Amino acid sequence: MTKEKQEIPQANEASSFKMLRAMAGIGLLCALLIVLTYEGTLPRIEQLKAEALEAAIFKVIPGTTQTKAYALKDGEFVALEGKENAEKKIYAGYNDNNELMGFAIEASGQGYADIIRILYGYDPAQQAVVGFYVLDSKETPGLGDKIEKDDNFLANFKALDVKLDETFTKIVNSVVTVKSGAKVNPWEVDGITGATISSRAIGNIIAESSKEWMPILYPQVDHFKQETAQAETSTH
Repeated sequence: MTKEKQEIPQANEASSFKMLRAMAGIGLLCALLIVLTYEGTLPRIEQLKAEALEAAIFKVIPGTTQTKAYALKDGEFVALEGKENAEKKIYAGYNDNNELMGFAIEASGQGYADIIRILYGYDPAQQAVVGFYVLDSKETPGLGDKIEKDDNFLANFKALDVKLDETFTKIVNSVVTVKSGAKVNPWEVDGITGATISSRAIGNIIAESSKEWMPILYPQVDHFKQETAQAETSTH
């Protein structure tokens, strides 16, 4: 009887060990499959992201048929080649005649639910935001997501004033979101009733981004035009 009692715990321990070993093996296999799937689909995901971004650039810069990415390095813009990337970059948009139509700028900020990533178009000739597109948002469906769908809200970004002062060092009137129907100035964003926080977030994002980028970008507009002219000359 004593011998049987001693053998039972040993048998249970052996069984538990086999179970743990099997579970560990299954876990490792699942982890390996996840990694392989991720690695296998990553190029396709990156390609789709790049295509979506390019389509968004065309939307936010009216008249654009071709684009080129530029990195900001030591206060100057340098053209990016191929898949070269940079932390601070913008996209210049050109028409079929290689005329500069404007710039697309990525920006982000806190929304109601999470970080909102946007792309907006800037026309230096007007010194205005002339297009807007939401790249990534987790705002509440039916409410916060109106920032992507509401025509009246999207109309704010056809000529949103971001003019610089005479020294080209700061925005004259910072972009600000007002209550729905209360917009009277060209630098104001008409908010969305029922999506106050989300619409205000968009105004804040563009306000902060334009304060950073416009004083750097606007004084260097001729640089982008000269690059286009040099490219035309080199092809003849």
